[in-house]
Amino acid sequence: MASCTEANNNEQFRSAMKLEQLQTNATVRGIVPDSLVTVVSVQWFGDAALELTYKTAAGKVANELLYRHDEPRLELVEQGRPWSFDGDGALFRLVSEAQRIRLAHLFDPVLAVHTSVVDPLPHQITAVYETMLPRQPLRFLLADDPGAGKTIMAGLLIKELIVRGDLQRCLIVCPGSLAEQWQDELYRRFHLPFDILTNDKLQAALTGNWFLETNLVIARLDKLSRNEDVQQKLQAPDCRWDLVVCDEAHKMSATVFGGETKYTKRYRLGQLLSTLTRHFLLMSATPHNGKEADFQLFMALLDGDRFEGRYRDGVHSADVSDLMRRMVKENLLKFDGTPLFPERIAHTVPYKLSDAETHLYKTVTDYVREEFNRAEALENDKRAGTVGFALTILQRRLASSPEAIYQSLRRRREKLESRLRELEVLHRGGQAAPIIATSLPPLAACRTFPAPDPVMI
Repeated sequence: MASCTEANNNEQFRSAMKLEQLQTNATVRGIVPDSLVTVVSVQWFGDAALELTYKTAAGKVANELLYRHDEPRLELVEQGRPWSFDGDGALFRLVSEAQRIRLAHLFDPVLAVHTSVVDPLPHQITAVYETMLPRQPLRFLLADDPGAGKTIMAGLLIKELIVRGDLQRCLIVCPGSLAEQWQDELYRRFHLPFDILTNDKLQAALTGNWFLETNLVIARLDKLSRNEDVQQKLQAPDCRWDLVVCDEAHKMSATVFGGETKYTKRYRLGQLLSTLTRHFLLMSATPHNGKEADFQLFMALLDGDRFEGRYRDGVHSADVSDLMRRMVKENLLKFDGTPLFPERIAHTVPYKLSDAETHLYKTVTDYVREEFNRAEALENDKRAGTVGFALTILQRRLASSPEAIYQSLRRRREKLESRLRELEVLHRGGQAAPIIATSLPPLAACRTFPAPDPVMI
């Protein structure tokens, strides 16, 4: 490859030269850095020096004095055959293979699948190659059920974008407990060397901003949301990302309560990340908490214009089919069309309590309704909710086994007895306080006492 390129410029055969070889119209390398010059004329001064007049490729004419010690840096470029085929074959193969890999996605539409250690399922291939890759830029919520392999889909997307030259810098934000799992999966299955953000790496950054030095980063959600210094580094002018992936993205949701919107630090982080990247992918198996207002706030991370404004029931409605995909387990299939997960069949099995079980159930229920948390109910008006919650928990324990309800009631009794003893101690202390106060001398009198002997202390 190198030989062919030089042939086009008539520069194939090079050799070390002597000053005597500098003849008119000769082509020489080494006079001007990274360029060839043509000899116009030569004027000798003795036998060890000469004045060279040359013309550059741009047509500029100049002079230079050359001596014998300049000979090693000069090369005479001779004209050769246009296609000699005597170049380095290994180098030519390397260059051609690099070019083939660069264009491989044009011939293999699922290149990331064939170059990764994965056995993708149909819904994973359609999610990456039919749903996400055609979107430019990608602003999307992947909301498939747990177990669908969202990490595999994200890895395929990242590798495919890298192969196509559309991704160089990628940031993955996930809960702290999943950071190592993400790093292991991406390297083992896709050979993508992601680095996990740590305090040591932030402090050891050569430029002062580790994000600028690292292209593939995994960061913990709370580390970014709670640390303002790290957020300042994220907002550096040159700190842009090609793709940001947020796992368990529902943790970044905001809430509407009593007509007031409460923005969490995690939600503010989501808003920040949305402005720092071209492609933005949210992943969550539970994107909707049952409140449409909260859901539209969450979707505003992807499209702030469409979901702008306070939500009003019956007025606001938005089609999110172009921004999210959700597949439940019942719809996940293998390549042969069989279900990926076994069918779930739920049915109620009635049973009749014995007389002893009925008595125990009634006694526990009466205890909770009338006696449980009485001390707290005297100070708290939210007694109904507390008692209802306690009733539900104890009834679940009772449904488990008599031993489970026995242990729960035993621990509750020990806790109440311990609290009663504390109250008795506080009560006795309150009665003794007036007696102690009357028996002590006034504070002014105490100040007249001589200082104690340091040795005695």
